[in-house]
Amino acid sequence: MKLACFTVALVVLSSLNFTSRAQDDDRKERLIFLGDSITQAGAGENGYISIFRRAVECEMPDLDIEVIGAGISGNKVPDLQRRLQRDVLQKKPTMVVIYIGINDVWHSNNGRGTSKKDFEAGLKDIIGKIKKGGAQVFVCTPSVIGEKTDGSNSLDGMLDEYSDISRKVARETDCPLIDLRKAFLAHLKTANPDNAERKVLTSDGVHLNPAGNQFVADQMRSGLKLDQHDDPGDRKLRHVVMFQFAEAVTPAGAKQIVTEFGELPGRIEEISGYEFGTNIGSEKQAQGFTHCFVVTFDNQADLDAYLPHPAHQEFVKFLDGKIEKLLVFDYWTE
Repeated sequence: MKLACFTVALVVLSSLNFTSRAQDDDRKERLIFLGDSITQAGAGENGYISIFRRAVECEMPDLDIEVIGAGISGNKVPDLQRRLQRDVLQKKPTMVVIYIGINDVWHSNNGRGTSKKDFEAGLKDIIGKIKKGGAQVFVCTPSVIGEKTDGSNSLDGMLDEYSDISRKVARETDCPLIDLRKAFLAHLKTANPDNAERKVLTSDGVHLNPAGNQFVADQMRSGLKLDQHDDPGDRKLRHVVMFQFAEAVTPAGAKQIVTEFGELPGRIEEISGYEFGTNIGSEKQAQGFTHCFVVTFDNQADLDAYLPHPAHQEFVKFLDGKIEKLLVFDYWTE
């Protein structure tokens, strides 16, 4: 537990640079999560916002940051526009995470949804006003309305369209994107083998259960880490994999493994870079590891999508019985 707390707190401190910014601006750091019932529940004792807050506080109690949940059940983009001044701007935040879109789609079932045009215009209006107040804005895609993995949830198509709008708005307004939709779908591919409609990350297909709250807290942590440097494009996520092959693996067999691994970048679009090499140093110091692979990703969401990807899972099955010892190490470049 202490290690988990340290990981989140370290990410937040290093990437958001809270202390120095507070000194520069002479005002308290204030992070607001703005959204609907998912965010409202997220501010509860076991919600994703509270998980995030406790992780920071347990390892860095002197960090001067206030984390606020500003979610209201049933809210859509137009509702956020109406209460933006009261619930966000008056609080003078330094960062705002916008997690909205579920009800804009879901309420279309009863004719009370939000049109795509109003959804896009409303998001841009909210972001513009928050930025005008001097805060950094993070845009989330809506997550799920039903957890089936075969595309048969009734609103999957519409939810994908609105997620694309959120992605487009994030690009056009130069806001970091926290792609919850993409992360949920990638996770459910492996965590929901029975194609269940609910109870993997949600209690009812929409609202988060304990696993879902932890999952979203982790995604928020990763998303807040992504774009907090002068040139975020310089930072990359390295996924390092080292193999010691089983005795039965012949040189030809080892070569085939290298070939199969090397084909993954062409099959998995989330991979942005790939390197491979064999050990040329002391065999004793290498502790038996002979082959090293470095897979590069632009962000945590891409790594999360890579792990359960069918091509990667196929490669993992191919390795069965061929690996004596395995080491995996992930790190962010600085």
